[in-house]
Amino acid sequence: MMTHGSTRLSRAELDSIATYAAKATWPAGFTLYQRGGAADGLFVVLRGRIVLRTRVKAGRGFVPAVATGGETFGTEGLSPSAHYATDARADEESETLHLSGARYRAFVREQPQQALHLLGQVMAQHAALLEKLRELATLSVEQRLVTTLLRMAQDQSFVGDDGRITLDAPQYRLLCEMVGATRESVSLVLTRLIGDGLAERHGTTFVVAPAPELAQRLSEAWRDGEVALPWSAEKEVGGGIRT
Repeated sequence: MMTHGSTRLSRAELDSIATYAAKATWPAGFTLYQRGGAADGLFVVLRGRIVLRTRVKAGRGFVPAVATGGETFGTEGLSPSAHYATDARADEESETLHLSGARYRAFVREQPQQALHLLGQVMAQHAALLEKLRELATLSVEQRLVTTLLRMAQDQSFVGDDGRITLDAPQYRLLCEMVGATRESVSLVLTRLIGDGLAERHGTTFVVAPAPELAQRLSEAWRDGEVALPWSAEKEVGGGIRT
């Protein structure tokens, strides 16, 4: 979910890393580390979902990225005298690998080809973070929300058998933090989607149309051709609606 398209480490690459790494399972809600803590090495997600969050103020935060299976996080630990830039929390039961700095260096020496794949994954996610910064600086709340929904659709834990995205209260809060907007602003956009037949509300739960339908419906009105919506590895739709 952090990256565009389907960029993530393969099963064979994960198995190679696992021979050097420490494996751990984290219960839902567990904080792996906090912003400002001393960082060492990097983490790789085997399964589950790790939310990287920066606390803005009491009860609110900003989520620059969510790492899922085959993705990395905590890579600040590869730099000298590093400290973590965000909190990292397991959003559901998750399993990770941790490569300490020493074990990472051994991995590079002994498995250089696999280490290059791992470095490529880290850089792909770095590029995704730069893209997120561009979105925050140039796109409207509505554009950012639609882009975020399409990214969430890549994580099967958000998607039902019918392909629709279900957002209960905790996931709605996560959506707001990923968009980088207030709950009021996000609610206004979701109300607009409901009016367009692209979302429904059932009490405190929102159900959003499947990603292809959402992207296709909105792309008809988008004109600037600037935004890439990564709802699948095979097809991306460009454009935007400004609020």
